[in-house]
Amino acid sequence: MSTFRRTFRIRRPWRLAAEATALLIAAAVAFPLYWMLLSALKPAGEVQSTSPRPWTLDPTLDSFRRVLTQQDFGRYFLNSLLVAGSVVLASALIAFLAATAVTRFRFRFRTTLLIMFLVAQMVPVEALTIPLFFLMRDLGQLNTLGALILPHLAFSLPFAIWMLRGFVKAVPEALEEAAYLDGASRSRFLWQILFPLVFPGLVATSVFSFISTWNDFLFAKSFIISDTSQSTLPMALLVFFKPDENDWGGIMAASTLMTVPVLVFFVLVQRRLVSGLGGAVKD
Repeated sequence: MSTFRRTFRIRRPWRLAAEATALLIAAAVAFPLYWMLLSALKPAGEVQSTSPRPWTLDPTLDSFRRVLTQQDFGRYFLNSLLVAGSVVLASALIAFLAATAVTRFRFRFRTTLLIMFLVAQMVPVEALTIPLFFLMRDLGQLNTLGALILPHLAFSLPFAIWMLRGFVKAVPEALEEAAYLDGASRSRFLWQILFPLVFPGLVATSVFSFISTWNDFLFAKSFIISDTSQSTLPMALLVFFKPDENDWGGIMAASTLMTVPVLVFFVLVQRRLVSGLGGAVKD
């Protein structure tokens, strides 16, 4: 008992230090979000004050009213939701089938294909924006939501396939053989047995796809040139940047509203996300 108490007393300060460090890191990460929400609730005079304070005694919703009454803001929201939802669903479906193919089947250039998935993730998005612009122009997709869906789908697939490959590989082949012996077809095994087992991995990859697509500004600015009705929420922020004086309250309010869907999506899938990331690390 004395040895246990001595060990507990030695380790307790280190544990307290680790918890304090974690709290400091969490506070540093959450502070920009707090300041964004605070700036959205502050009156215009306090937002542009030369002596900013980390609180306000006169909160107001005027900035949110200006954003919500802004012309076409609802359309921008629906466009972002449509683009992000399409990328998430399409990338999840294609990545699941592709990961199953590269894991369960042996074919020529299989290893080369996997290496190409890794190489594709190393290329900076900015370096491919101009080639993608000419590609979208030749395909007649400029000023359409397809110009946003296709590039994001292409950039999401390599990461999703590589990550789901580990989940598919973790499913024993004996389970597949047992399903075939019981009379299950390949498609039935694929959708009724394998799909539920790798679903946590699909959720994990979907979160990354949704966040990167929802917050995209580069492609929206580059590929949506003249038809503003096809713009997404990040483009709506440009309305509050004015030549004479920026509306920082409106910018912070719009940014807050943009963050809400991401938080809702994360809360809905957080349990599956934790198990999915845990499975990826274990693999």
